[in-house]
Amino acid sequence: MKLKKRGDTFHMVRHVPVRYRSVEPRKEVWITLRLDLGSESLARQKAEQVWSKTIAAWEAKLAGDTGDAEQAFEAAHNLAQARGYRWLTASEVAKLPREELFDRVAAVTANDQPDRNEAKALLGAAKEPAITVKRALELYWELAAEKSIGKSDDQIRRWKNPRIKAMNNFIKVVGNKALSEITRDDMLDFRDWWSKHLAKGMTANSANKDIGYVESTLRLVEEKKRLGLILPFGKLTFSEDDDERKRPAFSETWIKDKLLAKGALDKLNAEARAVVHAIVNTGARPSEIVGLLPHHIRLDHDVPHIEIKAEGKQTKNKPSRRVIPLVGVSLEAFRQFPKGFPTYRFKDRISDTVNKFLRENGLLETEEHTLYGLRHSFEDRMLHAKIDERVRRDLMGHSLAGRERYGAGATLVHARDLLAAIAH
Repeated sequence: MKLKKRGDTFHMVRHVPVRYRSVEPRKEVWITLRLDLGSESLARQKAEQVWSKTIAAWEAKLAGDTGDAEQAFEAAHNLAQARGYRWLTASEVAKLPREELFDRVAAVTANDQPDRNEAKALLGAAKEPAITVKRALELYWELAAEKSIGKSDDQIRRWKNPRIKAMNNFIKVVGNKALSEITRDDMLDFRDWWSKHLAKGMTANSANKDIGYVESTLRLVEEKKRLGLILPFGKLTFSEDDDERKRPAFSETWIKDKLLAKGALDKLNAEARAVVHAIVNTGARPSEIVGLLPHHIRLDHDVPHIEIKAEGKQTKNKPSRRVIPLVGVSLEAFRQFPKGFPTYRFKDRISDTVNKFLRENGLLETEEHTLYGLRHSFEDRMLHAKIDERVRRDLMGHSLAGRERYGAGATLVHARDLLAAIAH
């Protein structure tokens, strides 16, 4: 690198690397170093910074010389940034104050010849790429590659499949639209589509998973590709409490004579069968049971119990974090699977699997009943046994209806004794 001084101004003189000859026709460039002071040492420091920015600009130009609309658009953004300008669309550039507009035009023709790539970057002439929903999913795997680090092939498959399913569902409802064309009505149509599936026995948790995958995929692509879009999401999820309110409780007779009858669940796989039994005397949500990690299952304690807490997967709310003693068939289920239920852990499959089995084998008390009904049955048994409301709410993971929680509540021994009296 050479420094040359003309009057009080330093200039950096450098040969253009061969790599950039296609975007910079000059073999040698003179770049003025704007300094408040004329120190040569400061000029050399500034020269290094300016050269780095110059290289970045040339790299952006190289990237812009492509037929790939996404890559060209991103290159225009990068070139604008390297030149010290904000990326603006052509219509936004046209609205700039005259002085700022002329400054950009002058930068485009800095070497007496208008530069096509500079114009795309500084005057907003780069055409925004139309990234479709399907293309967004393809881009997601590239942009979120760090999430797959350390995963086995099977883990990657299980990481990808729920998102692929969700995006396919979305395309089925609204079509393979460009991200810029997605409207609030499209999102509400997708929610309505899921609402109809809830009426057929699917869970709010299933719907929320799908909606969440669609939102997170499109958000990441919009952000990383710097598309400048305002995606019309807003509140779309369903209250998972709706799952509970809409699902009737199984009667005690039905649980005893049908669900727990000898051989009734033999054709259901062992893990799913144990999950059903685990819910009977704990009243835990299916997602809470399958989300338990091995150290949440305390069979070696004086009072065997499970801990439902925010680890690996968020709990619904603060009251949902709780300890539940194990009795009856629920205790036996966890003795059979002391490390939990890895087949279903953190996946949205258990309710669908069990509900399908119960429906096909005539084990639903009515068409409205689902696996969630066992949770309601547990609560009803506590109510009929006149168990204190505070204890009931603590075990169910319900809030105290606006009241603060004072004290520790029932001890494990006390809670176990209460549940043992009503257990199956």
